[in-house]
Amino acid sequence: MFNASIATNSSAGDRPPDLSERQYLRFALADGAYAVPIDAVREILELAPITPLPQMPPFVRGVMNLRGAVVPVIDLAARYGLPVASVGRRSCIVVVDVPSPEPSRPGSQVLGLLVDAVHEVLDLDPVDLDAAPALGTRIAPEFIAGITRLRGAMLVILHLPHSLDTDALARLIDANPAQH
Repeated sequence: MFNASIATNSSAGDRPPDLSERQYLRFALADGAYAVPIDAVREILELAPITPLPQMPPFVRGVMNLRGAVVPVIDLAARYGLPVASVGRRSCIVVVDVPSPEPSRPGSQVLGLLVDAVHEVLDLDPVDLDAAPALGTRIAPEFIAGITRLRGAMLVILHLPHSLDTDALARLIDANPAQH
């Protein structure tokens, strides 16, 4: 099982979702390859006990204790409308620090992201990254910061501030039929 801590060297909230990052964490999610800027990653953990929360939509797996702090755990596949992750031996939690997508709302949120497997930290040249197409992606284009090809397969660079915006997540939770 992959278990590592990754130190960050700058605040992810200082920049918009630019593609000037050079290092990314690549992971598997519902038979696809995805990546996030390494600056957003706090650490990678083996699957820890997750306490389910009542009346939450499927993308909210629950909360976990991270050295005394309560951290929400998001099933990233379910958040993107992909099949809910089935926990396997390579599943892990990527702890990220997600900045607000709005410059008028500074701050960030620490979240645990349930992923199928973590593969590697890789260097990508920003000129090799293309914008997300309007059609043909498995997830909504607004959640994609860029796309590239890696070893013959498509690699999607995720836009975490839009994907995990706390206001948008709160609206989805409020709209959950289990709450009504």
